[in-house]
Parts: sequence; C-alpha cells; structure tokens
Amino acid sequence: MRAPRMPAAALLLALSAAPAIAQDDALVAYKSLSPETALELAQGALAACRQRGFQVAVAVVDRFGVPQAMLRDRFAGPHTPPTATSKAWTAVTFRTSTMELAAISRPGMPQAGLRDLPGVTVLGGGVVVEAAGALVGGVGVSGAPGGDADEACAKAGLEAIKDKIAF
Repeated sequence: MRAPRMPAAALLLALSAAPAIAQDDALVAYKSLSPETALELAQGALAACRQRGFQVAVAVVDRFGVPQAMLRDRFAGPHTPPTATSKAWTAVTFRTSTMELAAISRPGMPQAGLRDLPGVTVLGGGVVVEAAGALVGGVGVSGAPGGDADEACAKAGLEAIKDKIAF
C-alpha cells in the first residue's frame, strides 16, 4: 500500500519551518549569579560561620562549576579554599548537596564509586543555588568542625541572598 502524498504547498511549508525550529534549538538562555551576588552569598556564609566561632573558606561557583567568589578567613587552614571550591563544584555537578551525596555514597552502597571520581568531594558543606527551580550555581564551605556545620553556614549564605534570586 502506498503512503498518501503530501500536497506541494504543505511540503513547502514544512520544509521552510524546519530552519526556524533548528535555530531555536541552537542557542540556550540561562540565568547566572552576578559577581556581586556571588560575593554577597560568600560573605553571608562567612559571617554565619564567624558568629559560631568557625574560621572557614567559602567558594561560590557558577552553574558550570567555575569559581565566581572565594573568601578565606584569616585563620582558616590552607586546605580550606580548594576544599570549599570542590564542595561547591560537586554540588553543582550532581545537582544535590554534598551532605546528601555523603549519605548515599557510603562504602557498600550502589553510589559508593562517586567518592572515587576526580575532583569530587563528598563531605557536607556543598549546596546548590537555585532560582525559580533553575540551577544557577553552588556554594561550598570548608573549615567548620564537621560537614553539618559547613552546610549550615552555606545555607545561611543562601538566606542572605534569597530575595535577590527569587524570580
């Protein structure tokens, strides 16, 4: 049985619309934190840790994991800046907090291999930054006594900018 033939006008219309559709898919628009907002996020997290008596480093990365802001308190250890950056990068990469990743990747669990991937830091303190349901970045804190304290400071930083990124 033969397939029905498409009228010439309909075929011409379909073919002329194809480039327009392809062009729409060629570019993608996305939201990103401004440098000023990234810095304010880092400052909010640092202030929260200071209030609790913790000397930490705070890193903010964009949605692709590229660093935007870094603050290190004067007595935070030399390991804290790269660890904070790695926590933020890990949160963005997996689109989940590093505290959650730590829980699902313990030895013997199906996701345990996450801990062995290059650049991944599965310690609490890395949190995703979302605006209107879209991933816009990540924040990582390192240096407080425990991942839960690092994460609390990161969340306090998010709280400091929540009115600016709620759109």
